[in-house]
Amino acid sequence: MSAHISNVRPEPDQVLVDIVDYVLDYQIKSDLAYETARNCLIDTLGCGLEALEYPACRKLLGPVVPGTVVPNGAKVPGTQFQLDPIQAAFNIGTMIRWLDFNDTWLAAEWGHPSDNLGGILATADWLSRNAVAAGKPALSMRDVLTGMIKAHEIQGCIALENSFNKVGLDHVVLVKVASTAVVAQMLGLNRDEVLNAVSLAWVDGQSLRTYRHSPNTGSRKSWAAGDATSRAVRLALIAKTGEMGYPSVLSAKTWGFYDVLFKGQPFKFQRPYGSYVMENVLFKISFPAEFHSQTAVECAMDINKLLAQKGKSAEDIKQITIRTHEACIRIIDKKGPLDNPADRDHCIQYMVAVPILFGRLTAGDYEDEIAADPRIDALRDKIVCVEDTTFTRDYHDPEKRSIANAVTVEFNDGSKLDEIVCEYPIGHKRRRGDGIPLLEAKFRTNLARQFPAKQQQRILDISLDQKKLEAMPVHEYVDLYVI
Repeated sequence: MSAHISNVRPEPDQVLVDIVDYVLDYQIKSDLAYETARNCLIDTLGCGLEALEYPACRKLLGPVVPGTVVPNGAKVPGTQFQLDPIQAAFNIGTMIRWLDFNDTWLAAEWGHPSDNLGGILATADWLSRNAVAAGKPALSMRDVLTGMIKAHEIQGCIALENSFNKVGLDHVVLVKVASTAVVAQMLGLNRDEVLNAVSLAWVDGQSLRTYRHSPNTGSRKSWAAGDATSRAVRLALIAKTGEMGYPSVLSAKTWGFYDVLFKGQPFKFQRPYGSYVMENVLFKISFPAEFHSQTAVECAMDINKLLAQKGKSAEDIKQITIRTHEACIRIIDKKGPLDNPADRDHCIQYMVAVPILFGRLTAGDYEDEIAADPRIDALRDKIVCVEDTTFTRDYHDPEKRSIANAVTVEFNDGSKLDEIVCEYPIGHKRRRGDGIPLLEAKFRTNLARQFPAKQQQRILDISLDQKKLEAMPVHEYVDLYVI
């Protein structure tokens, strides 16, 4: 009697092959991608520096075993930690994601491609310090920017047509896959070893979205990406030892990713890998808010000014209607109690109520002290969301990629404010001219949180100069951020 399943080792899934060929062979030729990657780098590191002001973040940082120092290890910006690259990746990844203020990619799946910087920067720094100690040349910051562009592209292109949230998986699976591929290349793995590493990322256990949704919303969503990018470094190092991979990890009948976790559906792709994602990434510049709400928050800031002009207050409001896109409703349209900051920064009603009341939305506004103000919940109860199918269509349109929201305020006396519409947030590619000066200002503010003036200026002199930054050895750049 013959076996019904062949034991012949299959060829690697094409999805794996495409990722590996891209990471090993594709040459980035886009000046726009490198310029955007530099802006992404400084914005992402700035987000991490701001997060250091929050004890809930700082308690997760440092070595696994207190007091451990790794000779020639990777350094964690804004701290005195020098760690192995796996734990350094966790530290950096956790810092940059903590406040939900780093870049965003919105498509069938959403996520934050700069989450990959944790693994990329930690690995590059560690490799550079060891190379210099051995009398060899260090990696340059251009190598880091290249890794960022490629990690953005892998995560973002898979996300364009494939929704992991709809099957209950968290988007950080894509951080793990993208970071694994890029880190494996940085470690010098050959083609078969990189294939093995990427297959290990897919076969790994994947995070559920439980911690992002009511009634379980919690702070793991702030360190999940740090966990994913650090796991990527671990898997790449395992593959470097010659550990085997799993070529049909996606497509294997019954036991592969598609059958087990993706309802039997293979991945779909809209475009080949290039530099599209970095060139079109969304920056969170003005508000630390889940990105589907960014334009609504801009509208709310305008409403705050209009209320003052008309001599009205939130108590005069009968109802606020937010005309929005489907993804916004699915993720952040939330009623009822909000239990913690992680709950509040994923509630569009909260993120609109605060700027209407106070004319601001900062990371501190999600903390318990501000949330205890009864006016916030009273206004939240008056806010309703409705889908506009045109907004949903434009959200998915690769030529538009809008994140539109429109807000109408109705008063108790029957009068209304004219609807305020915002289709593209300040961090959108279509608004780069307005956005980049504000992004640089955000970076300056975040540097000032941690460093004295002279150190701030040294960082700025390099970070705002494309050629200087690209040429600088990685470890020397990271040293600029050491306390």
